[in-house]
Amino acid sequence: MKTRDDCLAADRQDPLAHLKSQFALPQGVLYLDGNSLGAQPVAALARAQEVVSQEWGQGLIRSWNTAGWFDLPARLGAKLAPLLGVPGDDVVVTDSTSLNLFKVLAAALRIQDSQAPERRVIVSERDNFPTVLYMIEGMIDFLKQGYSLRLVDESLPLQEALGDDVAVLLLSHVNYRSGAMYDMAAVSAMAHAQGALVIWDLAHAAGAVPLALQADGADFAVGCTYKYLNGGPGSPAFLWVAGQHQNAFWQPLSGWWSHAQPFAMSDRYAPAQGIRRYLCGTQPITSLAMVECGLDVALQADMAEVRRKSLAMSDLFIELVRTRCAAHPLTLITPEDHAARGSHVSLRHPQGYAVMQALIARGLIGDYREPEVLRFGLTPLYLGYADVWDAVEILRDVLDTRAWDRPAFLARAQVT
Repeated sequence: MKTRDDCLAADRQDPLAHLKSQFALPQGVLYLDGNSLGAQPVAALARAQEVVSQEWGQGLIRSWNTAGWFDLPARLGAKLAPLLGVPGDDVVVTDSTSLNLFKVLAAALRIQDSQAPERRVIVSERDNFPTVLYMIEGMIDFLKQGYSLRLVDESLPLQEALGDDVAVLLLSHVNYRSGAMYDMAAVSAMAHAQGALVIWDLAHAAGAVPLALQADGADFAVGCTYKYLNGGPGSPAFLWVAGQHQNAFWQPLSGWWSHAQPFAMSDRYAPAQGIRRYLCGTQPITSLAMVECGLDVALQADMAEVRRKSLAMSDLFIELVRTRCAAHPLTLITPEDHAARGSHVSLRHPQGYAVMQALIARGLIGDYREPEVLRFGLTPLYLGYADVWDAVEILRDVLDTRAWDRPAFLARAQVT
């Protein structure tokens, strides 16, 4: 695609193009931040009104039964399951990614403690999303049983980090900063060969890349629904546990929603069987309901086609930046190898924060991550090839004119 007309022609042939009409995108905005917060499905507003005015307003407490509120975490999990490559009764949509990380990490450590108590090391990646590392640190401090965290980085490759003292490997499938993607099957097999269990954070993968958790040998996985799954700001996360681990123990946040008979009001905890034991407390029904709107759109798309388009758009973005912005100090940090990248492209620039603020002021919304990283999400469900062309043209103009070099763009906001 050497011209914008070529991009328009590709858009006309795009089998996913019709899905864009199912999103409420503002006029005059190029939204390349679906890797951080997905766009609003058109159906979400009506669904929110239905939940608030009808199910809550008219149904009141009866809606726990009549509107199916009680079963919503499991029902949404079953709907999400095909996008994860797992059975429908092995997933729940609930809580936040951070809380779910705590639950599954505790589960994995308890399993290992019963089978190999000498294993006291948790391995992760120094460049992992910070909440992952924070939750591991919190777990280590909470347990106070001699656990330690070992971080993979340039000086310690993953293969060398996995020794016979490792209990759990916890990685993000797609790196939040660079967009680099692990080979899940190969890494899971490597960890299992060393006796470790594997937890995958799918925050930047679910809905963006084809997943086959069960076939690829994962043990546990968590992820959010507000990025590529378009569930809304802060929408509940999801949690998957391989069948052989589900009943191995009950997770430490043993709230009443995970009880075998929550309305028996027993004074002793008895965990539910299966994935329900990974729930905790009363569910946030309004935000859960919004998740379904995003899932309904995602399930209309063939994930192989989503992946093909994602790679084609990111290839185009990279090539256009390379040819049209060559005079500027941009450094690509996203792998060009298709097998090694997710669905966002990241570039470093010495004034990355200010550049991103200038782009946003021009209607091109991406986001910024330290250090100096501009992130651009290539979301196949509502972006096209002409959008990519236009985005790079705005980037080129902002850089050529130094439009970023203004006090307003240099001042840091609370959220970047």
